[in-house]
Amino acid sequence: MSAGSPTPHAQPFYCPYCGEQDIRPGEEERTYHCLRCDRLWELRFRKLGG
Repeated sequence: MSAGSPTPHAQPFYCPYCGEQDIRPGEEERTYHCLRCDRLWELRFRKLGG
């Protein structure tokens, strides 16, 4: 959990590009790295629906 986030959020289970589950947290906050397709992406929480 980061200092700026009041609640922890779930981590992704699979890569949004190739669908593999071999992902690891990236070096920067909120980033993830897929070891299979070698892509790095950022996951952000924007807002609740409604």
